Parts: sequence; structure tokens; C-alpha cells
Amino acid sequence: MSDEVILNAEVRERVGKGAARATRREGKVPAVIYGGKQAPLSISLEEKEITRQIHKPGFFSHLITVKVGKDKHTVLARDLQLHPLKDSPTHLDFLRVAKDAKIEVAVPVVFINEEKSPGLTRGGMLNIVRHEVELLCTANAIPEELEGDLTGLDIGDSLHISAFALPEGVTPTITDRDFTVATIAAPSAVKAEAAEAAEAAEAEAEDAEDEVEGDEDGEDESEE
Repeated sequence: MSDEVILNAEVRERVGKGAARATRREGKVPAVIYGGKQAPLSISLEEKEITRQIHKPGFFSHLITVKVGKDKHTVLARDLQLHPLKDSPTHLDFLRVAKDAKIEVAVPVVFINEEKSPGLTRGGMLNIVRHEVELLCTANAIPEELEGDLTGLDIGDSLHISAFALPEGVTPTITDRDFTVATIAAPSAVKAEAAEAAEAAEAEAEDAEDEVEGDEDGEDESEE
């Protein structure tokens, strides 16, 4: 399960665009905590700390504790706005959650045992269809990641969600089909060679037909 992240924040007394710009000039990121049948709480966080956290894997699937004075809020990051040029955080939304509440969360997928995949060792390519999988689970039981085992997969094979070992009580949000997470695709070189071989075979077949037709024409002329 994912480790809990702790962030320290301060209450923002003023809200609005002007107040948000002033907060950012102080080296802080304006944010809001909402949900949980409570009033929204406007806060600010240190930009350096937020920048460090958002570049860690699974930021949106980690349970976060935001400390505001003596109060603690258990939240999930739900929306992050970035500066269009600097790519720095400009605003964050956090959703309050109870630790035993059922939530939907996107969990990253990683792949193991690539060296045990015949398709990959023969030059095939891992085509990742879903880098993340939406799961339904309790807030205190969010998987850190999902492991896809590539052992035995050959070119043309697919890895479906049913091949993943999900923790007890964790289910995909998509339940009406066994959806594909990744496939082993043929490399471009293999495809090109196959196409060239097919074209060569087709050309040989056409040449053979021409020779047969030529022989038949010659026989017809001799009979006349």
C-alpha cells in the first residue's frame, strides 16, 4: 500500500485571483480542501515542497495528510494546475476522505520479467495500452502500483486486467469486460520483412502463372 504523505499548510484568509497571485509571489501555492460534508478550506502550501511531491510517482493515488495548525485533514489530490510556461504548480484541489470510505483512484502500472517474455527477447515491443488503471478501493488500502507479469508472453499476446493480482477488496471500475492493459507487438523490422516476403511470394506466383499461360498459348498455336 502507498505510504502516507504529510504536508504542512496555512489558512488563506483572502481568496480570489488577486489574493492567489499574492500567495504565489510569496513562494507558496494556493489550494483548497473540499468534500466530506464540510465547508471548503482555502490554504497555501510551500511551492518547493509541492513541486517535489508532484514529481513523485503516484502523487494522485497517495493518501495525504494536510496539517493546518492543530487540525489534520486526510485528503487525496484531485486537480493540479500548472503555469503554462514555467510548468510550476499554481493551484491544487484536495478531496477530504474518510480512511474507510470507498473511492475511485488511478493506480500506475509497472511491468516485470521482461527478460522472460519470448516476444520481447525476439525483438517485439511492449505496447502499453493503459499506464494507469482506475480502481475502486478504500482510502486506506490504495495499492502503490499494479504489477504486470510478462513471463511467457509472445508476439501478439495481450495482458488483461484478469492477469493482475489485486489486493482483497480492490476492484477495477470497469467490470463489464476483461480489458487489455498491454500487448506484445511485432517490431517494425519484423513486419517489414514479413511484408517483403509476402510480396516476393506473390510475385513468384504471378510469374509462375504467366509461364503456365505462355505454355498453353504455345500449345494452342502448334495445334492450329
